[in-house]
Amino acid sequence: MPVPETYGVVHLSTGDILRAAVRDGTPLGAEAKGFMDRGELVPDETICGVILDRLKEKDCQERGWLLDGFPRTKAQAEALGMLPDAFVLLNVPDELLVERVVGRRTDPATGKIYHLKYSPPPPEVPRERLVHRSDDTEEKVQVRLRAFHEHCDAVAGCYKDVLVQVDGTAKKEA
Repeated sequence: MPVPETYGVVHLSTGDILRAAVRDGTPLGAEAKGFMDRGELVPDETICGVILDRLKEKDCQERGWLLDGFPRTKAQAEALGMLPDAFVLLNVPDELLVERVVGRRTDPATGKIYHLKYSPPPPEVPRERLVHRSDDTEEKVQVRLRAFHEHCDAVAGCYKDVLVQVDGTAKKEA
């Protein structure tokens, strides 16, 4: 069972929040779209405001939270202004990350995410219905990986006392 369900915490994925804002045509979505289309990070001040506001909401205050994709820079870590219980760093070779992202597809009818190799859709789901996100190309993944490598050590350093490194190549169950 995934962590949010296991522990009852609120799962906050910055990617999901930003994609929803783009889809809904919000001012945040309009601001973020160009960065996302290029595979770049949304500016710190923009994403920090969104996350910090969300963490103040009742469900996060009562149940706790799991941040997915935040913080991505030292400035974001400093803006968070608190030490989480754990900072989990999934270690995965770049080549495997590229393969995982490029093969990802979403079923717009159900919202379910598949992977063409690792978690293909069942036969009753028509492949032509599946959507390949515009930022899930090898070129854009490489841009995101460069940003990750540029910032990772600084972010992890902010959380060295609660850093948990996990082998991201292990089976999900592990």
